[in-house]
Amino acid sequence: MSDNKKKILVSDATLRDGNHAVSHQISERQIAIYCEAADFAGVPIVEVGHGNGLGGSSLQVGEAAVDDKAMLTIARKHLKKSQLGIHVIPGFATIERDLKPAIDYGVDVFRIAAHCTEADITERHIRFCKMEGKIVFGVLMMSHMIEKEILADEAKKMQDYGAEGIILMDSAGNYLPSDVKDKVGFLKENLQVSVGFHAHNNLGMGIANSIAAIEAGALLVDGSSRGFGAGAGNAQLEVLISVLERMGYDTGTDLYKILDASDIAERELVEHLPAISSSSIVSGLSGVFSGYLAPVKRIAAEYNIDPRDLFFELGRQKVVAGQEDIIIEVAKKLSSS
Repeated sequence: MSDNKKKILVSDATLRDGNHAVSHQISERQIAIYCEAADFAGVPIVEVGHGNGLGGSSLQVGEAAVDDKAMLTIARKHLKKSQLGIHVIPGFATIERDLKPAIDYGVDVFRIAAHCTEADITERHIRFCKMEGKIVFGVLMMSHMIEKEILADEAKKMQDYGAEGIILMDSAGNYLPSDVKDKVGFLKENLQVSVGFHAHNNLGMGIANSIAAIEAGALLVDGSSRGFGAGAGNAQLEVLISVLERMGYDTGTDLYKILDASDIAERELVEHLPAISSSSIVSGLSGVFSGYLAPVKRIAAEYNIDPRDLFFELGRQKVVAGQEDIIIEVAKKLSSS
């Protein structure tokens, strides 16, 4: 590709966010097959792991079919050019038990994540990974929930801890392109490090929001093959790369080979292609974490209430990931009203 094209860093979340879509049951064989395909296509970063990241496997949020060590060592073996990335939420992942071994397994890129108002919890993890000479990004989840000024303050904390970029995650698929441009643009103006964006497709805006982020100054975007991810899925990676090529950006990825990789993902990984269901739309409109689709449906049925009412009430109460017990409390109140 021409050197005068603007470079955009693309991170492939197929083997991490996609794990949500199959209850964290991606197999060793599937990891090996997809890593080979993504690496052959030249995808810069391939993210691998439990849907909730390093150390995320548990009875509460779902046990993975493959443990972290096996996932990462297999991925490392099959990624010759692509960098190996992981999602890290302090609390799920500890430095001693999880980060140190991950470094030994050959992880290159550490994405240290927190709820959008809790950047403080990432300090030790970011500083440790930076001290070890690794590439470190800060990730602010559920970023639609707060004003851009507060978001910038939280991002600055991660920047000060040593993160070389800050990624806004649209965990509920709630953003519209105007929202993305407003927040990404504000962060771009107020940070000294790069900005990235991770889209979900609840309102059908995954690609449009990713492009809006780039137009506002983002230098990193996430996607997954066939949109394989939580809820309605992510920005569809092969479409995103195709659109970026059409716009004249350099992703470093071979178009034909990423199309081949997406075909392999559909054949080998994706039991059901992501779809924007009615529940996904309500999840996006209400701003509720995409991963709550299954428990909201189940609990609504148990209490004989409309799951849409439950979603909107959870949205009004600003419930975030990790508060599954509150879903039951809210359902009880709705059923008795």
